[in-house]
Amino acid sequence: MTIISTPTTDTRTDSQVDTLGSVAGVAEPFQNSIRLKAISIACCLTIAGALSACGKNDDGKTAGQKLDAAVASTEQAAAEAKAKAEASMAKAGAAMKDATQKAEAASGKSANKIANSVDDMAITASVSAALAKEADLSAVKINVDTTAGVVTLNGPAPTAIAREKAAAIAKQIKGVTSVNNKLVISAG
Repeated sequence: MTIISTPTTDTRTDSQVDTLGSVAGVAEPFQNSIRLKAISIACCLTIAGALSACGKNDDGKTAGQKLDAAVASTEQAAAEAKAKAEASMAKAGAAMKDATQKAEAASGKSANKIANSVDDMAITASVSAALAKEADLSAVKINVDTTAGVVTLNGPAPTAIAREKAAAIAKQIKGVTSVNNKLVISAG
């Protein structure tokens, strides 16, 4: 190979070698070309190393795979949260239904007690009114109490016949199930 050199004012000797391995006295444009190639190769190796490191990580997954795994994990967590919410709603619905049934049963019992109490008061009023119409019993004070349809008569009765008549009158009133006759015959 023939190297043509042009006279320059370069003060280097032929034995001097620069840092890129070019021989002193070689044409400057040629040296620049070698330097550019060396720099290009170094940059390419650096970029290749960096790019190869980007695709690797501790668990062996790429960034895309990690993103897919994160999306799948989020979807799974959302599905689990939805299932828990639905189960909680169903449980709350069942508890609400149970509470409603209990409240209805309790109010039904209360309503029955009130109805029975009203019925008992009506029976007491009817028995007292019927006894007051009888001449033998109107002059005496007979206490009438009613509980669940059972009438209890307390107080004096002028005669045994009046005592039995008071019990018979009470038994004829609608709603009376039985009569507890505690009338005492008064000596008079």
